[in-house]
Amino acid sequence: MTSRLHINRAHLLQQLKQMLRIRRFEEKCAELYALEKIRGFLHLYIGEEAIAVGIMSALSRDDQVVATYREHGHALARGVSMGSILAEMYGRTAGCSRGRGGSMHLFDRATHFYGGNAIVGGGLPLATGLAMANKQMQRTALTACFFGEGAVAEGEFHESLNLAALWQLPVLFICENNRYAMGTALALSESETNIAQKARSYGIAAAQVDGMNVVNVEAAALEACDYIHKEQKPYFLECQTYRFRGHSSFDSQLYREKEEIALWEEKGPVKQLVQWMRNNSHLLDNELDELEKDVEQEIQAAVQFAEAGAWEPIEDLARDVYSPQRK
Repeated sequence: MTSRLHINRAHLLQQLKQMLRIRRFEEKCAELYALEKIRGFLHLYIGEEAIAVGIMSALSRDDQVVATYREHGHALARGVSMGSILAEMYGRTAGCSRGRGGSMHLFDRATHFYGGNAIVGGGLPLATGLAMANKQMQRTALTACFFGEGAVAEGEFHESLNLAALWQLPVLFICENNRYAMGTALALSESETNIAQKARSYGIAAAQVDGMNVVNVEAAALEACDYIHKEQKPYFLECQTYRFRGHSSFDSQLYREKEEIALWEEKGPVKQLVQWMRNNSHLLDNELDELEKDVEQEIQAAVQFAEAGAWEPIEDLARDVYSPQRK
């Protein structure tokens, strides 16, 4: 475990609150989607919260983040305001992408959050390019790229890892292996299910970590970042995790048993941390209640902000679509 990881009660409470923010926000999004306040596609991060929180804790403010279409948790953990995220999902101009991106295309320049991506594996070449720019401009920032194990079957995965290794780019690849991609078990789609081993085949240092344990994820991420800064080479983390909900809101989940989901929920990241803190006298019941209350107030404020937001005027719909004509 890296010497930079300093675990104390205050830090664990902060990590717990961050995971609760993501969990309760996603539950609220599911509710708002059912009410048709949120339209289009919706991919929830419930069950994977420890990865976003653990990784973001290891990054600096100057580091860049590229995410997937399941990116609400990444954006929240990175520091994008909950109100601007929800307003974006409502399609309002107060959203972080002016209401034009929706759930799958969150973007926030201030936090160097370079967006979700609706294309499977589509963020990998973007992250590789950002890392190349950092190296050429001699910046100390690294680029963190999140993607699911389903992206491993895409050409962008292999091309991006090959170039990152070839050019020794400062990029942290984070595979959120939730075992089912869109609905096919990993063992039925990949002959080699050890994804970290695939990265090693390109000469990239790689590790596997329990993605349901926020402390383990943060420790692994700190080691990865230290390696990237010291060696000026890419690093690959495979986080073993599990999504508790379907791939999207239209997923019937017929490809997995309810008993399997229940078993994973028992070792979910929020429950796991709460139990450990209680067993070690680091968390009182009233403290958990206070955290839940704070998160609920933040969510209520975000809903009010989103619903009060304005729609984009019709005359602005072509804005930024076409370049201005030159005379």
